[in-house]
Order: sequence, then structure tokens, then C-alpha cells
Amino acid sequence: MHFAHQLKSVLRHRSAIVLVVLLPTLSFLGACVSIAPLVPDIASGPCAAIGESVRWLRIAPGDERRRSDRWCAAVGPPAIMRGNSTEPAANRLVIVSWNIHVGGGNVRALVDDLRTGRLTGGQPAPSFVLLLQEAYRSGNDVPNGVPADARFARAAKPGLPHRVDITATARALGLSLFYAPSMRNGPPSVSDEDRGSAILSTLPLDDFTAIELPLEHQRRIVVAASILGHGGERDWTLRVVSAHFTNAVGHHLWIASEPARLRQARALATALDVSAPMVVGGDFNTWFGYQDAAYKELARRFPNMRPSDRRPTFSIMRLDHVFYRLPEGWRATVRRGESRYGSDHYPLIAELTVP
Repeated sequence: MHFAHQLKSVLRHRSAIVLVVLLPTLSFLGACVSIAPLVPDIASGPCAAIGESVRWLRIAPGDERRRSDRWCAAVGPPAIMRGNSTEPAANRLVIVSWNIHVGGGNVRALVDDLRTGRLTGGQPAPSFVLLLQEAYRSGNDVPNGVPADARFARAAKPGLPHRVDITATARALGLSLFYAPSMRNGPPSVSDEDRGSAILSTLPLDDFTAIELPLEHQRRIVVAASILGHGGERDWTLRVVSAHFTNAVGHHLWIASEPARLRQARALATALDVSAPMVVGGDFNTWFGYQDAAYKELARRFPNMRPSDRRPTFSIMRLDHVFYRLPEGWRATVRRGESRYGSDHYPLIAELTVP
């Protein structure tokens, strides 16, 4: 225990040195970051092979698009499932943002704690939305044969002895699902999985959008959908978004990745109608926490958000965040969960009150 305490102290000291030395340089580089706007376009190959309508916002045509298509060629299409829809609670909605570590996080246990109230101060949460990152899917929807130049990530299969993929999880829990893979989870010779971001909801999902972020170390797809609820004096619509930003610009070059995340943050903010009611959650890989340029860029777009629980979500770092713009009269509190449920990230729990 004493050694662990010393190690944390050393890491904090080194992090402080990094901030003092690197932040001015990275801030200068960030000021030079510019992006081409994302364009409505269909994804190529198996990425878009889906019967239901998904709107795609993609990198502009060119070399970056071609390199992204090599990642796209190794994954399956988005997945949409309709759950056992329930009427929303009259004045309450819980939204959880969580990196589930490619099956390491026990989604069923977290949902059980939502439904019983153990995760929400003793008050059960019948209406909830999960914004998940590093979800995975396995099976026939993931192509077995891929082009010779297709790209894929190293296979990651941590956590539970019997991992359950995102489609099976949604089916077992009776939840609506929108999932879009970012990358294949290992080569076809060792894995039949892809992985990406997902939305699970007790309420029906609609108006599906897949947003291809500017390509950095790996392909990243943001998923967005709308939920319709009834509360207070009128119906309401809320846009929910699950995002996962790059953690590096090359092998192990995490320390220089801030301008890359800023580029992705600007692209995402431009693609979203941030003037509409919306909750954006994700693992933004903000290595510099609340001083990270990507966090500042998104916080600037959501000025009414004031996080009070700023505890780390991964090791000693705050990589995960929830941003929101709510309808008039709504209130929100965001706090970190006390358990990681088998993942390497803590979940963030946003409790929304409808007037």
C-alpha cells in the first residue's frame, strides 16, 4: 500500500512537469489546427450494408478518406435493434457514459444497479440511456474475408470469463440499440469481432447518425440518435451522442496527441447541432484533463455545463466527460460511479430532472 501511494505521488509529480513544459507548446500547435467539414456521404463496403437508414457524416474525399476506408473494409455494418420500450419516468432520466473495455465491463451488473437504485442513491431508474465506448460485436455480421490492405486493431479481449457482445447484451436486457464499429478487433485469423461506440436505451431510438472523425491513429466513429419522452407539460426530444477520441497519433505517441484530439473535437462540434437539446458523453482521452484542448473546445460549445465531481475516471486521469445542453427548466447532476464494474474506466452518471 505504501508503494502504491509513492507511485501515485511520482505520477502526479511527473504529470505536473508535463503540463508545465508541454502545454504551452501544444496550445500553440492547437491554435494551428484546422479541419475540412465533414460531408454527408454513404460509407463504402460492408460498413454501410444495413437495411435501416443511417445518416453518415464522413471525412471529405481524398487520401484521408481512402485510408479510413481500409479500416472500414474490415468491419461489419451498424447494428440497430428495437427494445421492449417503456414509458419514461414522468420527471427523471438517467444517462450513463462508460468505456466498457471491449467486454471487460459488466453492462448487465450496471443495468441491474440502475433498475434497483443502487447506482442512483436508492431511487430506481426505470428510464435510462447508456452511452458506451469500446463495445464489441462478434459473429457473422463481421466479415471473414477482408481485402489484403485492410487495417485492423490489435485484438483486445479482457475482463469477464464469458464476454457478451453488445447485440446479445441489448437483446438480453430488452434495450434499444444503435452500434457502429470503428475498427476490427484483431485480424480475421484470430477474431470475428469489431468494436466501436454504442447507445443502449429503455426508450425508442430514432434518427440515427454515424459520424466519421478525422483519421488519426485509428478510425473512430461517433454514434448519435434521438429519444422521445413525455414529461412535464409536453413531449420532448433529446439527442444523445457517444464518442471516443484518439489516444495517440502513432504507436505510443500519446503525449503529442492533443492537437489530434482538438481536430476531432472541432469536427464533432461542427457536425452536431449544439444549439439543440443534447447530451454528449464519451471517452475523450483527455490526457491533460480539464486543461486538454479537446475538453476546452467542447466545453466552449456547451457553456451551461459545470461539472462538480471531477474525480479521475482512468487511473489518475480524467479521460471521460459528459457535455449537455438541456431544454429550458431541466436540471442535471453528473457524478462518477464508485465501481468500474470490471472495466478499466469508471462510468459517469448524469441524472436529468424534467420540470
